[in-house]
Amino acid sequence: QVQLVESGGGLVQPGGSLRLSCAASGSTFRINGMAWYRQAPGKQRELIAGGTLFGSTNYADSVKGRFTISSDNAKNTWYLQMNSLKPEDTAVYYCKSAGLPWGQGTQVTVSS
Repeated sequence: QVQLVESGGGLVQPGGSLRLSCAASGSTFRINGMAWYRQAPGKQRELIAGGTLFGSTNYADSVKGRFTISSDNAKNTWYLQMNSLKPEDTAVYYCKSAGLPWGQGTQVTVSS
């Protein structure tokens, strides 16, 4: 069974950067599209970025211009580059692809 595994989270100061990774394990089939979500304490999970292998991307207004979704086809891995991080970006971040189960998520904490 294919599983999505997120990594790359951590503690970063405001204004800093992190790159999250989403790797597909358990299969070699190519994932053609990926979305990134986040869930802050006490809030609903929200969609923040999406991308396809054809190059299309979309972002929530809250992260537009700061976050970038990309993929490495050879590694079957997707990324979320996060720059100019703010305390309000603190959340558990998840990647999701159609038909695949949610992963465990990775915690991102933005604090001085």
